[in-house]
Amino acid sequence: MTTFVAVVGDKEIANITRDDMLDFRQHWLDRIEAGEVTANAVNKDLIHLGDVLKTVNTMKRLGLALLLGELSFKEGEKLTRPPFSEEWIGTRLLPLGALDGLNGQARGILLGMINTGYRPSEGAALTADTIRLDCDVPHISIEPDGRQLKSHFARRVIPLTGVSLEAFKQFPEGFPRYRNRATLSAVVNKFLRANGLLETPRHSMYSLRHAFEDRMLAAGIDDRIRRDLFGHRLDRERYGKGASLEHVAELVARLAF
Repeated sequence: MTTFVAVVGDKEIANITRDDMLDFRQHWLDRIEAGEVTANAVNKDLIHLGDVLKTVNTMKRLGLALLLGELSFKEGEKLTRPPFSEEWIGTRLLPLGALDGLNGQARGILLGMINTGYRPSEGAALTADTIRLDCDVPHISIEPDGRQLKSHFARRVIPLTGVSLEAFKQFPEGFPRYRNRATLSAVVNKFLRANGLLETPRHSMYSLRHAFEDRMLAAGIDDRIRRDLFGHRLDRERYGKGASLEHVAELVARLAF
């Protein structure tokens, strides 16, 4: 592992590993894939950030090897993350103690994602008002609630089942540590990488969203229901109210971990 350290006097002011840089880049990659930002916008911000870092590096004579070129996104770069396989989720992510080194709130959001497929930012934004456990069908409600959703399709209700339901029972008021903060993906991905819990180097926390989609597809769940759960636009007119929460919960329970 390559580490870049700058020391002024007897005080260490920078300790940047290449993995830190990869985590930072992956954070933006996840946001691009989620549709929260564009690659072009991220690259512009990275240019401005790079200018600031290079100026400080020069003026303070830090001698840091910044390697900023590794952060930018190439035009046409494939952004989609591969899904975790069912075997990997069951045998590597969910065994007792596998996630113990991850702080409780980050672990709760990750486990909640397994059977809901929500975006990490959507999970982090949930509150006591949008986590509804004391009802016939426990569920979460993805709502604006002080934040802007990706689109009006993103506003939706998702039933809670299996390990995701158990995770929310531990955090019925949500995850204030990560609410309105952009650190979640970096924290989780760094933990998964350090503990050999990424199925391939291209996997990330966001791969759980893709895995949920694949499991629903394999289970034969209707396209309308899948799109409603994921907050995606339907490629035709939406007629009727769609499937009831009770019906969707029964379908998801069949494939839940």
